[in-house]
Amino acid sequence: MTRRRTRTPAGALTGVLAVLGLLLTLLAASPALAAGYRYWSFWDGAGGRWAYATQGPSTARPADGATLGFRFSVSKDAAAEAAQPRAAADFEAVCGNTAPAEGRKRVALVIDFGVPEDAPAGETPPQGTPRTACAQLAPGATAAEALAEVAKPLRYNGAALLCGISGYPRTGCGEPIQDAEQPKPSAPAPASASASAAAASEDSSGGGPSAGLYLGVAAVLALGAAAVWQSRRRRR
Repeated sequence: MTRRRTRTPAGALTGVLAVLGLLLTLLAASPALAAGYRYWSFWDGAGGRWAYATQGPSTARPADGATLGFRFSVSKDAAAEAAQPRAAADFEAVCGNTAPAEGRKRVALVIDFGVPEDAPAGETPPQGTPRTACAQLAPGATAAEALAEVAKPLRYNGAALLCGISGYPRTGCGEPIQDAEQPKPSAPAPASASASAAAASEDSSGGGPSAGLYLGVAAVLALGAAAVWQSRRRRR
């Protein structure tokens, strides 16, 4: 007595493979949608190394001897790819000639207006960048107050986002920049001023293929594997 072999319908398997091929094609061709943003980033220079600040200037309260940095640039990511100030996070270099005062704290500030390639249309960065200044403040003063002490006028939007320092830029505030508008990368910061920014969690709503597309590919792969397993089982 011979065992009857049942073959998996070729049309079903072919259809599964066709859908899989289509999804993989879409996955490969899906463009990255993440845009860059033109904005003032805020940095903490603790330990002589720049790290992306974990608070905004209006809430951060630097201690005596702190070094703060501000950099205007176009960056794709708020932390991992944001451009750092191009001067060293060196408190003594900025505040070494400012004598301590009773009941006051000294805060060093590095203000980097960026490069012309990052400037909004019709504007150019102020000359003499990066700039440094030493602010003497009350012990409870915020980073925003320290900045206002040395770099007025400041401009904020309704959400308290820092939009302009010393009048630059005149307009705009953290606007997205499409890929076609992205400037050419500027020269890297000097070794004395460079340090990896603190890694922030990646924005799950960023560019690239959607989660649904990945799930679709996974589902089709599962169907294909099931079809192959069923075919082998029936041939035994």
